[in-house]
Amino acid sequence: MKALIIAAGQRSQLNDLTKDKPKSLIQLLGLSLIERVILTAKQAGINEFVIVIGYHGEKIKEKLGDGKRYEAKITYIENREWQSGDGASVLKAKELLNENFVLLMANHIVDSRILEAIVNTDFSGAALLAIDRSRPSKEDTKVLEKNGKIIAIGKEIKNSNGIATGIFVCAPKIFYYLEKSVRNDRNELKDGIGEAAKEYGVEIFDIMNIESYVPHLRKKIPPFWKDTNTEKDLREAEHLLIENTCRGTNDLLALYFNKPIENFIVSKLANTKITPNQVTFLTNLLAYVATFLFFYGYLLPATLITFVVSLLDGVDGKLARVKLLFSKFGRLEHAFDYLFEHSWYIALALYLIREHGILPLTLCAFILFFDGFVTHITWRFEETIGVQLYDYSKPERIFRRFDGRKNSYIILILIGVLLGVPLYSLIAMTVLSLASAIFYGARATKHLYKH
Repeated sequence: MKALIIAAGQRSQLNDLTKDKPKSLIQLLGLSLIERVILTAKQAGINEFVIVIGYHGEKIKEKLGDGKRYEAKITYIENREWQSGDGASVLKAKELLNENFVLLMANHIVDSRILEAIVNTDFSGAALLAIDRSRPSKEDTKVLEKNGKIIAIGKEIKNSNGIATGIFVCAPKIFYYLEKSVRNDRNELKDGIGEAAKEYGVEIFDIMNIESYVPHLRKKIPPFWKDTNTEKDLREAEHLLIENTCRGTNDLLALYFNKPIENFIVSKLANTKITPNQVTFLTNLLAYVATFLFFYGYLLPATLITFVVSLLDGVDGKLARVKLLFSKFGRLEHAFDYLFEHSWYIALALYLIREHGILPLTLCAFILFFDGFVTHITWRFEETIGVQLYDYSKPERIFRRFDGRKNSYIILILIGVLLGVPLYSLIAMTVLSLASAIFYGARATKHLYKH
């Protein structure tokens, strides 16, 4: 299915940012708004785009090119009368779209889950419009729907029970109604949708019907979209995008210390050319510096570096999600994390052997064994149930705050180093890893037995 993106207009309250460029090229966390639309649509399996340009349209063409850099195909249509309305812009694409297509606005932030759902929804009318049941603001285009079909649409309608998100799947029939409204000098998209609603029917897709739980982030994220017409909208969109990269159920260090710092770093790095893979490389480099220092007995510097690593370890994933940059290498990140984390414990144990004999290495072996068990059983549980064990029920969510894992272990190591008893850190880590293995093993068994 192709996507039609309307990027012809200038109207917005972002005057300072749109003096010499279209609003679709305004930057948000390292990507222009229209790039976000394209990359999000690609996540929904859309690879062909028709873009209607107008105001400073040549700059959009210069920025996006033919789409190869996005592994997509882009075709441009120019609307010289771009001031006339977005309905007239949609009509310009009539000759290129002879089958159902997705219709998107170039300055809207869109959740890929909405696109994935709407392109796979059957409809029989002229269009299918995604609507939001939130309370509308004065600037929202409101809709009144009954029995799944639109009765009225517009900013000024008195009665409404939904907001138009600007996300459509349209049948070619929509062009007939746009032509009809344009002939009557009604050039807005809502006018053509209104005409179609009267005769052929425009159906609605309620975005709140989409599952909000995101397994890999261990939290519920309601399906979202955002129109960006003001600087306030842009600030809210930035906060929304960064917040939606954060994991839900997490340990205390990650939740209360790392998270705000990571979010700040991501907000700054997103506007640079630094890539998630480069952050991953730096993280691993520092991690093995810590391993080296542990092995040679520089325990306090090594421990402090592990806290820096813990912080950076959350940045690369968030940066990838916020910039929509996903690579095959990125999927191996957790495996590399597992390797460097355990290299710390091994290096610490090898250093302590000199004073305490074989005991530190024995403790370390138990830590690796129990950690490996927890990793395996939680992975198998998610594979079977579709939900991470850490977030399956309240007891798991509570225990996850302080269970046996990297952040808990480095806190224990820091306490032991500061008190001058690092061996006791390994003992405490062994006890915590054993408790985690017993707890998660028992909980997984219980849930799977009931399932």
